[in-house]
Amino acid sequence: MPPIDNDTGRNQLKSRIQALIDSNQVLVFSKSYCPFCVKVKDLFKELNVNCNVVELDLIEDGSNYQELLLEMTRQKTVPNVFVNKTHIGGCDKTMQAHKDGILQKLLCGENEVYEYDLIVIGGGSGGLACSKEAAMLGKKVMVLDYVMPTPKGNTWGLGGTCVNVGCIPKKLMHQTALLGTSMQDARKFGWELPEETVKHNWETMKTAVNNYIGSLNWGYRVALRDKNVNYVNSYAEFIEPHKIKATNKRGKETFHTAAKFILATGERPRYLGIPGDKEYCITSDDLFSLPHCPGKTLVVGASYVALECGGFLAGLGLDVTVMVRSILLRGFDQDMANRAGEHMEEHGVKFLRKYVPVKVEELEAGTPGRLKVTAKSTESDETIEGEYNTVLIAVGRDACTGKIGLDQAGVKVNPKNGKVPVNDEEQTNVPHIYAIGDILEGKWELTPVAIQAGKLLARRLYAGASLKCDYVNVPTTVFTPLEYGACGHSEEKAIELYGQDNLEVYHSLFWPLEFTIPNRDNNKCYSKIICNKLDNDRVIGFHYLGPNAGEVTQGYGAAMKCGLTKEQLDNTIGIHPTCAEIFTTMEVTKSSGGDITQAGC
Repeated sequence: MPPIDNDTGRNQLKSRIQALIDSNQVLVFSKSYCPFCVKVKDLFKELNVNCNVVELDLIEDGSNYQELLLEMTRQKTVPNVFVNKTHIGGCDKTMQAHKDGILQKLLCGENEVYEYDLIVIGGGSGGLACSKEAAMLGKKVMVLDYVMPTPKGNTWGLGGTCVNVGCIPKKLMHQTALLGTSMQDARKFGWELPEETVKHNWETMKTAVNNYIGSLNWGYRVALRDKNVNYVNSYAEFIEPHKIKATNKRGKETFHTAAKFILATGERPRYLGIPGDKEYCITSDDLFSLPHCPGKTLVVGASYVALECGGFLAGLGLDVTVMVRSILLRGFDQDMANRAGEHMEEHGVKFLRKYVPVKVEELEAGTPGRLKVTAKSTESDETIEGEYNTVLIAVGRDACTGKIGLDQAGVKVNPKNGKVPVNDEEQTNVPHIYAIGDILEGKWELTPVAIQAGKLLARRLYAGASLKCDYVNVPTTVFTPLEYGACGHSEEKAIELYGQDNLEVYHSLFWPLEFTIPNRDNNKCYSKIICNKLDNDRVIGFHYLGPNAGEVTQGYGAAMKCGLTKEQLDNTIGIHPTCAEIFTTMEVTKSSGGDITQAGC
């Protein structure tokens, strides 16, 4: 049939199309030979849903139908799917609607219009990245973020743990401690510094760090505003699968609905559950804004937070003891963890191993005060007591999922740790609810991972992208006084996965040139790679203990993403003199028992 060349004919045909849409639960405009149309028709057949199919290639005026459908829906391809008068779209969008649970709701006649396309619960790194990406893709987005005060009453601004009480202040205080060491080294390099002891001012450092964090908080709020994301400083709680209650600090409640939700609530430090822990102890949530120098400090725990905080406090000249229940840096390579711990011990940090606190008592109030800690051996009935000015608890973190009404939305969580199981697209068991960041079951608890996952999730949901977050070979660094960078498997995990006989481990001690003139830490830095002999000696584990570990590990992390092998490392020319070049000259294997100390440059 020739194109319609008059308004009457167009209006009549448009009316027929609209009548079809209005009178059919499911209507598919199709072409009989199109494989995508077949896929959609098969989907409805599997769902036992009757659908009316209009095969445009088999009717006389099919081209006119398609022309008017383009005008009505802005879609020029088939299949063109309508469910209960709602335009779904083509094959991909129909399949996605089915996956998200939206198709089933429409089939049941639940074509509710929501207030937002997306609500993100949590204003940390992952939540902010995801919300801004979704908004840039044209979606109406709300972010809710609310910080519950610590037992000491501390709260903070927008940005989550990393910015406020994690990576950022930690790295700045770590740098403060390194500067102290650099001043000691400077005299050996000829700098004539006063012989009297150089003192550190805690308040000056704390103020400078917090001022910088405040600027970041403001920057995040401006970025959300510029991208038209509605930021609300309220506590979110599900009351229905698509509806939340938001409560602000004054107790005022508002209610909001969304088509999709993303959980990005993060974690908070775990307490010990012993007398006096919440009354007298602090956590990393309190340390970075502590108004006074902590003085003699007991750090309870052997996590990376414990060792990092204990390390920089000792670097500031404080008396620091770390109480360890079992092993250092659980989940990390134990060879590397123990070397990092030995270095701390050699530089003045005391370790109480195989003990756990059972009671904390206040002896004297003050800034700081005096506390008495009673601890029990994990191997006997022995108890010990010690006096400290500050007790810092760093025994792990708990997911903030227990009080946000996930049961009302039907979201499953691990009852043991509050973590949320998701599929490889960060989707929970409830199709329209997703989760990212530290609350995910079995995933890395790292800021860059949450940011990457959040951005990619938004692009998959709203831009038709397919790329998923890759949780394999994620580089990371523990900022102990001698920094530890890692990527890939620990030696223990590699042996578990591949077997000792299928691995070759190359390692080397080294002495950074910067350390030679001050004559410190001779052959204390250490490097190790783990290679899979069954896969062309591919590097499956990278480990580095030395200065600037984050900078070194980042580059090799990119190489491991590209499938780095030992041969490629050997064929790489190193930059001399650097610490990173050690990986281009490693020859001694662990199995050989050969000497790994470095001689010369």
